[in-house]
Amino acid sequence: MADLFSELESLGLGRLKNVEVYDTNENGSKGKSDVSKQEAARIIESELLFDKTYTCPVCDREFKSKTVRTGRVKLAGADTDLRPKYNPVDSLKYDAVVCPNCGFAALTRFFTYVSPTQAKLIKENISASFKGMKETGDIYSYDDAITRHKLALVNTIIKRGKVSEKAYTCLKIAWLIRGKAETLDLKTKDYKVIIHALKKEENEFIAKAYQGFSDAFSKERFPMCGMDEITTTYLVADLARRAGRFNEANRFISKVIISRNTPERIKQKARDLKDLIVADMKLAGEQAGQ
Repeated sequence: MADLFSELESLGLGRLKNVEVYDTNENGSKGKSDVSKQEAARIIESELLFDKTYTCPVCDREFKSKTVRTGRVKLAGADTDLRPKYNPVDSLKYDAVVCPNCGFAALTRFFTYVSPTQAKLIKENISASFKGMKETGDIYSYDDAITRHKLALVNTIIKRGKVSEKAYTCLKIAWLIRGKAETLDLKTKDYKVIIHALKKEENEFIAKAYQGFSDAFSKERFPMCGMDEITTTYLVADLARRAGRFNEANRFISKVIISRNTPERIKQKARDLKDLIVADMKLAGEQAGQ
């Protein structure tokens, strides 16, 4: 687990690098043209952002956090695990809100909901050691976003947040790691080594997301992180597939397909996912036999 939170050492939270996500009781170089293209993309992205004012529910101080302007990005598609793909800016990078004063961080949907007990835990375990977070420019890079989301995850663990909140934050981190890999310049030194490491880290967070969501089924009510039961079941099926838990993937996706409450559009997506599960299971079996 230490590697999952290594980025947080620079924030003064190195002592938390071994924290467990789930309590056991919860079950190159670039040419001139490449630089020009990157700079142009950065300018476009910065123009689609604004600084939104928040009041921290832990320290009560106001601060600003970069946010994508409403209606300025378009949904271009989605991965099978429901990761949305936006153009021209990946809005996922801007979903973690971080208080620069006390270190409290959470996904936007969870930021304002902090009990007095949770605030006390954060002050004692996060704020007391937090060194602050440096502003890195007019946009958030994927590295910036991943660090901010990992800080949100650590806060969720410390405040003893819901299992589903931990799972959802893990899923968001996995999506960001995937986004970083997809946009990594092919000319980057040791490109293949970096891609391999990113895929490994993504898989670790996918496995954590699967663990959390599957556990939350027996502990929490729907909607869960804004998702109804059918959507969550479909998501868990794909997370199980990606985590190599094929029997569980089949079990969850079968629930979606046979449910009378599943819209036909979702049933078709579920059938497509069922085919993917079967194909991945076959491939895994062939690789194991080699």
